[in-house]
Amino acid sequence: MRSATAIATALAASLVTLAAQAEPLKIGVAAPLSGPSGILGEQIKIGASLAAAHDGLSLEIADDQCTAEGGAKTAKRFVDAKVTVVTGFLCTEAIEAALPVLKDAQIPVITVGVRTDSLTDRHDKTGWQVFRLGPRGDGEREAAASLLTRLWTDELFAIVDDGTIYGRELAESFRASAEQAGLKPVFLDTFRPQLDNQVALIGRLRKAGATHVFVGGDGEDVAVMGRDAASLGAEIVFAGGDTLRVADRTVRPAEGTLMIAAPEWSDMASPDVLAAFETAKAVTDGYALPAYAAVEIARAAADLATSSGKPVAGVLAGTDFDTAIGKIRFDAKGDLSENPFRLFRFDGTSYVPAETE
Repeated sequence: MRSATAIATALAASLVTLAAQAEPLKIGVAAPLSGPSGILGEQIKIGASLAAAHDGLSLEIADDQCTAEGGAKTAKRFVDAKVTVVTGFLCTEAIEAALPVLKDAQIPVITVGVRTDSLTDRHDKTGWQVFRLGPRGDGEREAAASLLTRLWTDELFAIVDDGTIYGRELAESFRASAEQAGLKPVFLDTFRPQLDNQVALIGRLRKAGATHVFVGGDGEDVAVMGRDAASLGAEIVFAGGDTLRVADRTVRPAEGTLMIAAPEWSDMASPDVLAAFETAKAVTDGYALPAYAAVEIARAAADLATSSGKPVAGVLAGTDFDTAIGKIRFDAKGDLSENPFRLFRFDGTSYVPAETE
């Protein structure tokens, strides 16, 4: 009798285990699906949904509203739904409100768009299990400093900014790095942005002898500078950050203009994934492909955690993941192990990868 009871109990446990294994992996997706950021949230929803459909996963999609209140409510919803991993999040307020709740439930987060440096810099203090699929806020500044100081070692360069916080920080970071490398700009200035022309600035740059100029400012202003330099016969190469990649230009950038930016994810995506988006009549713009990749990583990490007996957060750091946008690896803090910002050169039609030596 005891033997029969034991067998029945073991069989019941096995059936429960098999039923649990038959259930698809559930992943939480947090995105601003309402309000001014709704269009970006829809990109996340589309990318995550296509990845889930491909891998047979279940999604719990929630609107975090890009607010602290929305983030907290979303986190509680994910805990109640018993998701294994959470992806998405674009806004600092939402993710910072969600992380304490998710941390207590041991649910790691893969964010596709929050660049705030402190999110991962406080890892040891907060214990938050957050991994950043996009670049850090300081990634652009570090890449500009690293790439251009090597490229312009023997050039007469100037540094100008538009007076905004973004422009000034970008310019100042480059100046400090250049000086540490023993390089000194021939000209420093703050220009007035959004003017119809920058002829006066070009005159000052030419008088200083500058042949290369780093601009902390908007892409349209850089294009105007390039146009005016050409009209005045001044051979000057302009460089700036990822604001140079503007969709609607009234002035075309000068050929040879340099841009420090993350690559277009669609240029890195596999043909099969691009075909899936095309079949679904979905665009790959913005956060769609990173959201697809985040779901791929979540699935792979969950599988690896199951086979290794480790928690999901324990395998997310230090593992190479093959995704729709290439190989992804997170460091111990949760940042990308490699800065995604690269150097691009405008060839007269578009920005293409440039040589850095």
